[in-house]
Amino acid sequence: MAPGMWQILLVVLLAVLLFGGRGKIASVMGDFAKGITSFRKGLKDDEGEGEETTSDTAAGSLNAEAREDEKTGS
Repeated sequence: MAPGMWQILLVVLLAVLLFGGRGKIASVMGDFAKGITSFRKGLKDDEGEGEETTSDTAAGSLNAEAREDEKTGS
């Protein structure tokens, strides 16, 4: 069975990473780790902002209902 184009490309890519220079793999993996870390940090920031917005909206609607009740006297 002859190797396909993608298999040859993968082998060439690995050879370039291994022999392309000193510390190439370490720098690539370091960049990859930084990307994952920033992605997780972004997810936490989005979840934190979403909870604050939801609680503010819920509290705001409760306060608006209480004000309407005060106006009508019921």
